[in-house]
Amino acid sequence: MEYRRLGNTELSVSAVALGCEGFIGKTEEETKTLMDFAIGNGINFIDIYSSNPDLRACLGKALAGQRQQFIIQGHLCSTWENGQYLRTRDIDKTKAGFDEQLRLLQTDYLDIGMIHYVDDEKDFHRVFDGPIMQLALHLKAEGKIHHIGMSSHNPQVAMLAVNSGIIDVLMFSINPCYDLQPASENVEDLWADENYAHKLHNIDPVREKLYEQCEQKGVGIDVMKVYGGGDLLSAANSPFKRAMTPVQCMEYALTRPGVAAVMVGCRNREEVQMATDWCTSTREEKDYTTAMQGMDRFSWQGHCMYCGHCAPCTAGIDIAAVNKFYNLTVAEGFVPETVREHYKLLPHHASECIKCGKCEKNCPFGVNIRAQMEKAEKRFGY
Repeated sequence: MEYRRLGNTELSVSAVALGCEGFIGKTEEETKTLMDFAIGNGINFIDIYSSNPDLRACLGKALAGQRQQFIIQGHLCSTWENGQYLRTRDIDKTKAGFDEQLRLLQTDYLDIGMIHYVDDEKDFHRVFDGPIMQLALHLKAEGKIHHIGMSSHNPQVAMLAVNSGIIDVLMFSINPCYDLQPASENVEDLWADENYAHKLHNIDPVREKLYEQCEQKGVGIDVMKVYGGGDLLSAANSPFKRAMTPVQCMEYALTRPGVAAVMVGCRNREEVQMATDWCTSTREEKDYTTAMQGMDRFSWQGHCMYCGHCAPCTAGIDIAAVNKFYNLTVAEGFVPETVREHYKLLPHHASECIKCGKCEKNCPFGVNIRAQMEKAEKRFGY
């Protein structure tokens, strides 16, 4: 298993993490068997957005005696009412739901208290300027939440949260299809067939800037909907009309700037295994570009996707990393000190490019890499 630092937090999380909605309806024994299997495969990070009390109780018992070894991301504003899940902004319901969550999970704190599902700007201001955020800050001061996060599907709203300086973690939906779509306050737009009926070119610039801002500001991203609700794994259901493998979907998300982990929704051992196969997969098996080339309506031509096909560089330059650091400076409009220092630590820099063009022949998206190296050299000075 690969472990990554979650933004600027002190948390070292498994790159393959576990969304636990698929555990709903399982017995205590089944839940413990699944959790033990996940732990045995190196997973140390789980998200529990579901407010189902049976699920939380089963997870609490499965993790008994292992709390210190595990990183739990729980949600504020996700409550249980009349036998079903409810997203709420009612402060009393949120407090009661949080207290019940700790009790059922048999813990006195959450590593990450995730403010649940904020997709429109009015709701963002209601949450961040009102009693919900005051509660989150109070719980953090008490030590019942160690870090504050927010989950969203809307990059514009997510950017507001990142720029607020309050959150440490962003839970966001990332996959090649959703990345093509512009921001929307209606989450269903992400999978509506009509939104993929016309030509789409490159990652939406607001989404790309969001990932770069998270990388720059140290807001760790953990990813949801990496399989697009399973649609990307089926040629019949995917907007691309091509099936991707779980490993390809994982690799795509984990190569975006700012991403530390992917929360994979799993219902059984086989699905946990399919996700953790990413850890031992070959470069060829991880190669998501094979599912993204030669399409009539969808194109990433001329855009660096950090896929690594440009390697190996004749001069030893990590071209994807140089492009990533350069793009961070474009997003900011200047060279932040942290980016300059990370660039400085690279063993080889853009100025060492010998203009052989080998990388461009390998690039599946036709990026003018030599020109990119010139831009990076000019920006960083070497």
